[in-house]
Amino acid sequence: MKTFSPKSDDLNAAWHLIDATDVVLGKLAVASATLLRGKHKSIFAPHVNTGDCVVIINAEKVALTGKKSEQKRLWRHSGFPGGISSRTYRELLETNPVRIVEEAIKGMIPKTTLGRTQLSNLRIYTGDKHPHEAQNPKPYDINVRPKQGV
Repeated sequence: MKTFSPKSDDLNAAWHLIDATDVVLGKLAVASATLLRGKHKSIFAPHVNTGDCVVIINAEKVALTGKKSEQKRLWRHSGFPGGISSRTYRELLETNPVRIVEEAIKGMIPKTTLGRTQLSNLRIYTGDKHPHEAQNPKPYDINVRPKQGV
């Protein structure tokens, strides 16, 4: 039995539209990372970009459980001594909610060249408008898990 490796003819990226309204951040990140990597497809291979494109709307309405909005922080460092800064998730939800969703999904994608390519297929928007109507994205229900090989 030979090992299957997807060829360029086998790859066809679909577009998925996810509405983040009242969806828990971790559940949204898992579903998005699965679609971006292509793990829901029967032709998945860890060394080939078999993933789909994902458009997330209403990022400002994502749900955080427990006291994460007050206690969880996003850290940055400028590279200089004393250059560390942090912001709570509540502050980020008010100023830049796209960053919260992007960082959650980025943590679930491999830290390789392929992972960065897969992450470039992610589009996140505040509000319910997006410029990808021409791609005809299919609405994706996070509560329903896709069957393997679809």
